[in-house]
Amino acid sequence: MPLDTKLRAAEAAAGPTGLDRILVLEVARVTEAAAIAAARLRGRGNEKAADKAAVDAMRRELALLAIQGTVVIGEGEMDEAPMLYIGEKVGAGHGPEVDIAVDPLEGTTICAKVMPNALAVLAIAERGGLLHAPDMYMNKIAIGPGYPEGIIDLDASHADNLHALAKAKGVPVSHITACILDRPRHAELIKAVRDTGAAVQLIPDGDIAGVIWTTNPEETGIDIYMGSGGAPEGVLAAAALSCIGGQIQGRLMASNEEERIRAVKMGITDINRKFNLRDMASSDVIFSATGVTSGSLLQGVKFRGDTAETETLVMRSKSGTVRRIKASFRNVAQRYG
Repeated sequence: MPLDTKLRAAEAAAGPTGLDRILVLEVARVTEAAAIAAARLRGRGNEKAADKAAVDAMRRELALLAIQGTVVIGEGEMDEAPMLYIGEKVGAGHGPEVDIAVDPLEGTTICAKVMPNALAVLAIAERGGLLHAPDMYMNKIAIGPGYPEGIIDLDASHADNLHALAKAKGVPVSHITACILDRPRHAELIKAVRDTGAAVQLIPDGDIAGVIWTTNPEETGIDIYMGSGGAPEGVLAAAALSCIGGQIQGRLMASNEEERIRAVKMGITDINRKFNLRDMASSDVIFSATGVTSGSLLQGVKFRGDTAETETLVMRSKSGTVRRIKASFRNVAQRYG
């Protein structure tokens, strides 16, 4: 029996409780496939086509996993997104029951323009382990590991958060850099951060990567993530931090009654609740991200003739394992068109 077949059989035999460690590598294969499919359309200016390619590839690979999965963070509601919609069942139909959070192409615009830090992202948790967040904005604040619990707080002022972080790090606030999405809605936030003496690194998209950057400020230069972005991306970022360490808080920002009703339907009765890391990602979590375009977090897909090379960050909260996987795939044209 081929080794891959043996591994899948062993995974299936693990039963419905708990995540098998073999899933770590299987999950990496899912984001690798999505990244390669999206990378084939880099720079074409067609965000929808690149996103669809990533979705289709991710869905095909998920169907091979020995899981009973339910998409809790997806591409939208069933009538809005025919692929990987919230509530969709995925997997081979046997193995552990799991929650799935996906962002097949985090940064559709930056992929279409070949800008840095587009990713294919996936998180798997034991059933009930991921917040069922509706597709709306979430105000967020996040830092990496190594700090006392509670030194950042969404309800504190921006200045207080930055000074508290600088004190905990043992540096003046002028040595702190905040990552913020470059949006008009963040004008006051950006000014408030700069008024403290801290620096701001603006990013065009990709706030999952922005949060993960805080876990390694020596390499990325980012100490804290601040501002509003998608709630689904907030859950995926929390899944990553649950594996690698750090703190995150988020609060939903419903813009109308329709969004409030959607949140209630997904089990969130207090729209003003402040969610922490454990609220958004608990139990055993596996997180995988593969670079589509190169950036501070990961190298993007490289094509060499009919071969594709990828770099993937895959982590598991139960073991605290963090892996960087560089892989090479042949016959890319045959598989991805």
